[in-house]
Amino acid sequence: MDTATSPAVDRIARVLAGQHLSANGHGESESASAQVAATWRDYRDDAIAVLHTLRAPSPAMAAAGDVAIWERMVLAAIEEARPGIVM
Repeated sequence: MDTATSPAVDRIARVLAGQHLSANGHGESESASAQVAATWRDYRDDAIAVLHTLRAPSPAMAAAGDVAIWERMVLAAIEEARPGIVM
């Protein structure tokens, strides 16, 4: 399995920015890459909220793997985004 080269929170924030700005999402820009590059950091708090939500896997997710490992991985992503502020 491949691993990402950037933190999960940054990748989620970029997706949220793209969803908001791009015509492929809910935005109006036909080519939003420059806008996403300029504004994705504004979506980091939303991305952290998404990670907090993902701490608890759904029943289907739990059936597919180890719940304790999943929680540790998501908590590690939150800690990476905000060192010392994991809730």
